[in-house]
Amino acid sequence: MTKIRTSEPDDPGAAGDAFARLLAAAGDQKGKPPVERWNPEYCGEIDMRIAADGTWFYRGTPIGRQKLVQLFASILRKDPERYVLVTPVERVGIDVEDAPFLAVEMAVAGEGASRALSFRTNVDDLVQVGPDNRLRFETQPDGGVKPYLRVRGDLWALVTRALMFDLIEMGEERIVDGKTVYGLDAGGVFHVIASDGGHAPGIA
Repeated sequence: MTKIRTSEPDDPGAAGDAFARLLAAAGDQKGKPPVERWNPEYCGEIDMRIAADGTWFYRGTPIGRQKLVQLFASILRKDPERYVLVTPVERVGIDVEDAPFLAVEMAVAGEGASRALSFRTNVDDLVQVGPDNRLRFETQPDGGVKPYLRVRGDLWALVTRALMFDLIEMGEERIVDGKTVYGLDAGGVFHVIASDGGHAPGIA
């Protein structure tokens, strides 16, 4: 693993300095930072992790302040090689166990082809499902399905199990490209949940 270094190897102060710089840079931004336009030098990895349940850790300790988590989430980006926190002057890698966000709340309006779905994430992003923010369903080895929602860029939110049950209840069988699939309409798009015969799937 590449670590952020000063003149001394594994210097704990180096990572701490990086943490402080990232925090300051994120705090200076007004509105949503344009992270997709920034391309600073890659500076190695920082000891930060997003667990599968959405908890952010720094040096093994949960980051308890929601505002701090939201600040770091605002400068998160998915590069082809890794997840990074990025500012105009530096880019550092972090570890993400599953998806970086959780979709924790859902609002439904309308039915069928006119159905609108909106989600709130654990960092308070509000996302309306549509062509640019699709639902994706991944079949697991046990046959269950894990649902994801595109938030922005290549950042996705794992939809909680409770909300997945609601999505399955809204689903229906349909013929797509000559095959019977199971899915649901939302935001003008038919989102395929399962393609193995059109049956409602289990939940991973």
